[in-house]
Amino acid sequence: MSAHKIGMVAYQGLQLTFIGSVIAHICLGWGYPILWNCLLLVLAYAVVTVANRWGGAPDSPRRAREPVEVAPPVTGRWSALNSPADRTPSHGVHAHGQTYAIDIVAEPEPGSRPAFRWLWPLARRPQDFPAFGAPILAIADATVVRAADGQRDHLSRNSLPGLLYLMLIEGSVREMAGVRRILGNHVVLDLGNGIYAAYAHLQRGSLTVREGDRVHAGQVLARCGNSGNSSEPHLHFQLMDDPDPDAARGVPFTWQGIGVPRNGETFEAPPTVIARTWGLLTDLRGVHQKPPRLTPCPRPRSAPAATTPPRSARPCPPSSGTYGRPSAASAPSSWRVRRGSVTGLCGSWRRT
Repeated sequence: MSAHKIGMVAYQGLQLTFIGSVIAHICLGWGYPILWNCLLLVLAYAVVTVANRWGGAPDSPRRAREPVEVAPPVTGRWSALNSPADRTPSHGVHAHGQTYAIDIVAEPEPGSRPAFRWLWPLARRPQDFPAFGAPILAIADATVVRAADGQRDHLSRNSLPGLLYLMLIEGSVREMAGVRRILGNHVVLDLGNGIYAAYAHLQRGSLTVREGDRVHAGQVLARCGNSGNSSEPHLHFQLMDDPDPDAARGVPFTWQGIGVPRNGETFEAPPTVIARTWGLLTDLRGVHQKPPRLTPCPRPRSAPAATTPPRSARPCPPSSGTYGRPSAASAPSSWRVRRGSVTGLCGSWRRT
């Protein structure tokens, strides 16, 4: 077990001990001032600080490394928050491999994302945000090493009272409960060479992969959600050097054709290939359509064996595929079709 992992386990244990000691002090009336229990919190933060900087912080000149170039994990128009292009650690801490993490929110059009409010409404449904349900893509050919699902998508915390609740109460409880409650529904990919990619705050029930699956660049992994320690639907993305965030150090990244957007910067991720999931053809711009029905070519009812044309020579209806093969004419007009590209699929790609 690494020093980082030991430090995080000790940190969580000291936090739980603090809560227990305060409750015991109130119930049993111990004879010392209750504020003395806060020493446990001071010790907890000292332990986690030392553990995260053990051997040097990931962004220190001695341990700095070249950014790893990967494909963007989304498509369309997005904005960056908590970007490592502005500061590191981008989220204020090195814990959980977050040194170079970034948060991105979808903004298909200017003003389409609900703005932060000081008082009202206190919270919004996650469906009110354009990022909710957006496809999340594999950044490279990789192997799934973690796939956690089942946590609900909660209301937003994009008002001042909601944000204070998230930071002072909810966030502390999630931190004591462990990294899974912080990340929410998440996926971790092994990119090879000791590099791992983490996707957090995914939509419940949207994961299309499980541990051990092999994925390809541009493949849909899940959909953007609002699970875990999140103020609104967004994607938290990071590279790290260990599949366990508690033991990981952050690794810098850059997105192909984009770089690393700064805080508040809007960027456009180009569309990728059409992905196959849940037995649907999914246009990665967010439009879902059922695949065209593929009809086999009609066969002659009675024909001499010598005159029966070979299967490949039989004419097919122009709007269908040939024996399960897709045709360009069967694709929706909004999709751009190139010679040799797949525009229709036969069968279901449901995970079992």
